[in-house]
Amino acid sequence: MGTPDTNQIDREIRTTQRKLEAAAKREMWALNGPERRALVSAMGSVTAKVVRHKSTTRPEEKAAATWESAQTRLQAEINALQVERDEAVRRAATDKAAKKAAKSSGWW
Repeated sequence: MGTPDTNQIDREIRTTQRKLEAAAKREMWALNGPERRALVSAMGSVTAKVVRHKSTTRPEEKAAATWESAQTRLQAEINALQVERDEAVRRAATDKAAKKAAKSSGWW
């Protein structure tokens, strides 16, 4: 067996890293559905409170917490994908070693 096929996992890692960078820049496309809804809701609350000349502290904190949770989620996804990639490489190495051991334990 040659090198392990980790192309798909590597591609997912790269995509998730781009999403993490986008979330750090506060770009909406990096968020999932519930995070988008929470952020739009917080911004709607900020707008309504600004119009009524009220304090916008809580909705702004909610928006900041949403961005932070998105970054945490994306970092956790990257870590999980890297663990999965490491396991695939380890599994391939084990298979290769077993194949070599089976081959070398022949009659000679």
